[in-house]
Amino acid sequence: MLSDDALAALWLSARLALWVTPAYLLVGALLAWALVFGLKRPAWLDALVTIPIAFPPVVIGFALLWLLGRQTLLGQTLIAMGLSFVFSFAGLWLAAFISGLPLVVKTLQTALQAQPRDLHESALTLGCKPFAAFWLVHLPIARAALLTGVLLALARGLGEVGISLMLGGNILGRTETLSLAIFNSVTAGDFRQGALLSGLLGGFCLSLLALVRWLQPKTRGFA
Repeated sequence: MLSDDALAALWLSARLALWVTPAYLLVGALLAWALVFGLKRPAWLDALVTIPIAFPPVVIGFALLWLLGRQTLLGQTLIAMGLSFVFSFAGLWLAAFISGLPLVVKTLQTALQAQPRDLHESALTLGCKPFAAFWLVHLPIARAALLTGVLLALARGLGEVGISLMLGGNILGRTETLSLAIFNSVTAGDFRQGALLSGLLGGFCLSLLALVRWLQPKTRGFA
């Protein structure tokens, strides 16, 4: 049986998934549009999106803590507006969002770049504005890639530890996600609880990967 703290962590992770998924969809689509169609030289934005893939999560978490901490000007301004990213659900959301977003953007970006250039030019010729052409023509064609990216991002975000640990603080019953509960169980020597929680998180991620596999186009060959 799972402890009350473990059940609280399970519910917190479910709530986190519910809130971060729409952000993956919207922001991931907008950033992919900016990288493929919106900017002439998007190297800086491409590098910014890629940073969470290349940098250690703990380093990113420390940078965010240093930027958004309660003693910083930005952190104090956000607190005055009623928003705090340190030791809060908002911090967990930001950790999951930042760690998973590159998978959405890169997956969709690759799919958009593979589309024929004539498709975009035909949409413009028929009277579509560039942004409208993206939403009405390109994105529907690449919807499988968008959903694939979101599923991969969700699996990555829910398994995040480093950034969540730095921003959320790993507070039992408050900011302890399922992945952090596994870490805490193993640290405390409760391997049975750690195994149960690992099975739950691993099974969920395997289900997401199965959906990713199902979304892939069916091709003939040896694969």
